[in-house]
Amino acid sequence: MRNKALIAVLAIVAVAVLYRLFSFTPELVGFSGPTMGTTYTVKFVTNERSPSTIDIKDSVDQVLVRVNKLMSTYDPSSELSLFNKSNVGQSIDVSRDIAHVIGAALKLSELTDGAYDVTVGPLVNLWGFGPGAKEDKVPTQEEIESAQQKVGFHYLSLDGVQLEKTEDIYVDLSSIAKGFGVDQVAATLDSFGIHDYLVEVGGEIRTKGMKDDGSHWEIGIESPGGGHSVAQKIIQADNLSIATSGDYRNYFEKNGVRYSHTIDPKTGKPITHRLVSVTIIADSVMLADGLATAINVLGPKKGLEFAERNDIAAYMLVKEDFGFKEEYSKAFKSYLN
Repeated sequence: MRNKALIAVLAIVAVAVLYRLFSFTPELVGFSGPTMGTTYTVKFVTNERSPSTIDIKDSVDQVLVRVNKLMSTYDPSSELSLFNKSNVGQSIDVSRDIAHVIGAALKLSELTDGAYDVTVGPLVNLWGFGPGAKEDKVPTQEEIESAQQKVGFHYLSLDGVQLEKTEDIYVDLSSIAKGFGVDQVAATLDSFGIHDYLVEVGGEIRTKGMKDDGSHWEIGIESPGGGHSVAQKIIQADNLSIATSGDYRNYFEKNGVRYSHTIDPKTGKPITHRLVSVTIIADSVMLADGLATAINVLGPKKGLEFAERNDIAAYMLVKEDFGFKEEYSKAFKSYLN
């Protein structure tokens, strides 16, 4: 009798499972929230094995909170802030995630010969674009030169998870941490068995698969002159890691002069060339994020040469007297078709 009852229960369960498998209809769902001083958005296609949206959002929020707790310069208790306050010559054990991101930033600093410098923080802070109250003030040349004494990626060494500085420098990961956060959220969705999604944090994006109706994800490259609602270019974004850096949002003006938040470590001053936007497609959003900043510092001519030399997919918008000129590397050309 018991065997018959057990068989009946198993049959009911099997029917329920089969019903879910064959009657399930994929659906595009999403959620968003604040993170890292900006916002994030996640869109994904449900499948018969995916958890509830609430459970997924909780996991994503935990991931982003952790990244912020590790790498924020705005949080005085973050792992990065604690390292910045450590003594010169003191070897610090850091988390594997911090080591991974700083390792990538150091390689990028070397590759660009310091045009991208992971220790540019003192200059960013001096110009009022870092933590603390924002003040639209142009520093003196003496102040700039003093801050430059605390900039130099070669003063930072990483051995496994051992991080050490040989001078009183300040590490700033704001140009690469958001990209890393996107990659971490994407890895979380992968772990849940979600195969089709779009993740965005502060404009840095990763996509995988397709939408629920079988159509492609499409990403609009924002027009610097048109605001959030106008796209300069729309690209089909299947399985892409993409990041954009531009000087048309975060800046201040003083006495008719516009000062960008992107600082050239070699001059100690905001960039002054006509490159206003750089979009990069790379193997990871973290790498795309850092490369976009690097090329934005280099400018249109040197930036395009750097992209071609290193086979980087780069799309640039350069300001002209009337409108903007498009320039892009050979590696980016296939994404425009």
